[in-house]
Amino acid sequence: MRVAIIHYWLVGMRGGEKVIEALGRMYPEADIFTHVVVPEVLSEELRRHTIRTSFIAKLPRAARMYKSYLPLMPLALEQLDLSGYDLIISSESGPAKGIIPPEGAVHLCYCHSPMRYIWNMYHDYRRTAGPVARAAMPLLTHYLRTWDASSAARVDRFVANSSTVAGRVRRYYRRDAEVIHPPVDVSAFAPVAPEEVGDYYLMVGELVRYKRPDIAVRAFNTLKRRLVVIGGGEMLDELRALAGPTVQILGSQPFAALRHHYARARGLVFPGEEDFGIVPVEAMASGRPVIAYGRGGATETVVDGHTGLFFDEQSEDALIDAIARLEGLDLDPAEIALHARQFNPARFERQMREAVATAWVEAYGRQPPAAVLEAGAPIPLSRRRPAYA
Repeated sequence: MRVAIIHYWLVGMRGGEKVIEALGRMYPEADIFTHVVVPEVLSEELRRHTIRTSFIAKLPRAARMYKSYLPLMPLALEQLDLSGYDLIISSESGPAKGIIPPEGAVHLCYCHSPMRYIWNMYHDYRRTAGPVARAAMPLLTHYLRTWDASSAARVDRFVANSSTVAGRVRRYYRRDAEVIHPPVDVSAFAPVAPEEVGDYYLMVGELVRYKRPDIAVRAFNTLKRRLVVIGGGEMLDELRALAGPTVQILGSQPFAALRHHYARARGLVFPGEEDFGIVPVEAMASGRPVIAYGRGGATETVVDGHTGLFFDEQSEDALIDAIARLEGLDLDPAEIALHARQFNPARFERQMREAVATAWVEAYGRQPPAAVLEAGAPIPLSRRRPAYA
């Protein structure tokens, strides 16, 4: 059985790439297709696969300016020749699902989110764009929306990384999506002894506007409490200028430093709305509670009052109130870490294999090859897709 995995771009090792790693473990002989690849930043696991690029990779400065070529990506996807592949798994957040699947192939889309910059966050992106991009966006994004919605018909089955994203799939594509949370390497994190926990809070992630890191910096300036910030991004210099004496902005850090701070912070501050949010799970796997904005994927991973708590509006005052409320709770680090264990990679791989097998039965009305089903139970044929006149 030949398997193709389609990912939008491979230029780092973030949550989307961790999903590709897990899919690669499921299908070690799979070929990976993407628009642009920067091999030196990828894990050894990913580099073991044959990686093929679209024509976007041949355009000037594509490794850095790939997002500038977004209007060409639908055309680039449709030029990828997937003849001879039996199973296609697309990983969607940038354009990836719009390939033309060959006759006889099953196409499953794992959706991190419909493209944010043309759908749910379009107005936010346009508001902060430069004058040339702001003028061009209405026409270009109208074209991309039309293509993106129509290309959903090329997918046999959708899987979403959270209920939040499943709702967007219904809204924008008019399709149902099974929810399978992404894999988190929870075994890489562990609680430390109580005497090792410090007097600071932690914020981790890419420092971009929609994640609202400024809220946390302002709140801890006001409180005159310690906050450690780990991450790079477009707001790094701005936040360093904003930070008061109790806020330490470290920028990007190696994994060892990240793991050290997760385990020793009083808690994680998570002020943005994420599609899923791996960072809160990593913090909880370290035994630390999470203070999260009460929307998006965090509501599916954090248990309010048990592994952390939520605040209801993205404001400095709401976050300050949440910090005070958290410090009044008596939470057990061991229970927090145990809760996080459910998001382990083995669970993801098992559920994804079942989803692929179900897509196969729906498409063909027969059991898939052993390479798809592995040792799992047969999928009932009653789940076959109904015939249409």
